[in-house]
Amino acid sequence: MKVVGAVWNEVLGLFVDDGSLAAAILVLVGLVATLRGRGLIGPALGGGVLFGGLVVILLENVRRSSRR
Repeated sequence: MKVVGAVWNEVLGLFVDDGSLAAAILVLVGLVATLRGRGLIGPALGGGVLFGGLVVILLENVRRSSRR
């Protein structure tokens, strides 16, 4: 059973290396989807917010990783 757990952790690690990065991306996508679903922002603005937010999240993650 330990082998299955180890394999599962390795496979999960391929997709989610940094939990805070994945969480921030999920929050951003959820926020944009909610705003789009309620009609508060248009498709172009939603795409721009998503793109800009992902860039900011990635830059913050790179900055934090470089300090380690």
